[in-house]
Amino acid sequence: MHYYPVILTGGAGSRLWPVSREFYPKPLLPIFGDKTLLQDTVTRLNPISAVVGNPVFVCNEEHRFLVAEQARALGKDPEAILLEPEGRNTAPALTIAALYLVGKEADAMMVAMPADHVIPDQDSFAAAVEQGGKLAEKGYLVTFGVVADKPETGYGYIRRGDEIEASGGVFHVERFVEKPDADTAQAYIDAGDYYWNAGIFLLRADRWLEEMQKYQPEMLKACQQAMDNSVRDSDFLRVDKQAFLSTPPESIDYAIMEKTDRAA
Repeated sequence: MHYYPVILTGGAGSRLWPVSREFYPKPLLPIFGDKTLLQDTVTRLNPISAVVGNPVFVCNEEHRFLVAEQARALGKDPEAILLEPEGRNTAPALTIAALYLVGKEADAMMVAMPADHVIPDQDSFAAAVEQGGKLAEKGYLVTFGVVADKPETGYGYIRRGDEIEASGGVFHVERFVEKPDADTAQAYIDAGDYYWNAGIFLLRADRWLEEMQKYQPEMLKACQQAMDNSVRDSDFLRVDKQAFLSTPPESIDYAIMEKTDRAA
């Protein structure tokens, strides 16, 4: 069983304008050190003891060569670079990655990560992946929360439920909540059982597709058609535009994680 970094490389580059811009967005810039944020994400699973596969990228047409070059500069040959004709949020992006991986490896594990995060403590992240991986291998859909140390209104939150038996500190998800106002955010901090939503997910590719079939069958059908009609171009796989753009632009949280009874 391989753990594959699935790196979601969307975004228009507007947040750090003029340093970051549409054709050179934030993940492709060396903001914190010599490596770019994308390169830091590529190497984030290096410390885990599980077998790590080559990264799968989901990105747009304009960034494809930069993504490929930055991965290879680290000695990482991309497993796949899936090209979206237009961003449709994270749920369709993860679905096409899952469809690709199950065709390669029946029990492939996906660690889905945005390309623009900064995680200074790589060892702690790796330990959390290994801890959560034990449950993900059994079919749970694992998401990661960051301990909230201030009432931040710019993040979504996750409320933990009961601890999962014999998990060593992994919890059921009680609920996901959107970005709160300042008073609500302070109440979350005071409660002590809310975490910032990191937007990182660990799950088996086949389990993701099972949940998509259950909760989002039309989106899954469109993504399957987009992959069935995809075109290989050297190192890149262009998904079918018409089929892909028929999917609603929904997030992983909204499409599946808020609905499934197997969120951890």
